[in-house]
Formats: sequence, structure tokens, C-alpha cells
Amino acid sequence: MPVDIAPEIRFRTARSGGKGGQHVNKVETMVEGLFDIAASALLDEKQKHLLFEKLKTRINKEGIFSVRSQAERTQLGNREIVVKKMNLLINKAFIPDKKRKKTKPSKAAKEKRLSEKKRMAEKKENRKKDW
Repeated sequence: MPVDIAPEIRFRTARSGGKGGQHVNKVETMVEGLFDIAASALLDEKQKHLLFEKLKTRINKEGIFSVRSQAERTQLGNREIVVKKMNLLINKAFIPDKKRKKTKPSKAAKEKRLSEKKRMAEKKENRKKDW
């Protein structure tokens, strides 16, 4: 079941770079979404632990998960992008990783590797000078 963290996201704005000309220099369109995982009432302890594990590169020392957007020219547009991105990342983190199935190289692959090895050995052998 997907989790919607939108009610618990805090937003911070700043001046954005990119398109907009003079408008960009006077309007705060860049939006940063901040979500305190530890203080969340929407998530249980198991989910919080999983998020800290899987999203550790996006979580700061205080345990705040943050995402930025400055793709749109409006603050509202960037705000929507941030909410979608955060919900997507969090719900993706809840999907369990697939176990790796052990495989062995096929007989044909082994034979190809050995024949290639022999061919290279012969090539190098032919490079030797006879005295």
C-alpha cells in the first residue's frame, strides 16, 4: 500500500537559477521539501528503519530527508514536483530487493573462454624471436 507523506512535508524556498530572465532574480521559485523521518506519525518503526537504510545518501545528520526542484518557473509547479518525487522515492524504498539467483557459466561460454585464451597464447608465442 503506497504511503502519502504530503501532509508532513515542510517546504523551504530560495531563488532559483535557469529560465526566467529578470524574473528569476527576484522570485523564490526553487522549492526544497523536508521530511523528518524520525518524527513522522505516518510511518511505523520498521518503515522508518528501512528508509534510513535505503535513502541514507539523501538524509542529513539530523535525519531530515530532503528533495529539491527548480525545473518549473513557478513555486507551485516545483512544489508539486517535490511532493511527487518524495512520495515516489519513499514508496520505492519499501519495495523489497529481489534475491540474486546464483548462476554458473554455460559449457559453451567456458569453451569459448578457453579457445580465446589458447588463441592469445599462440599469438604471443609467435611474437617471440628465434635466436
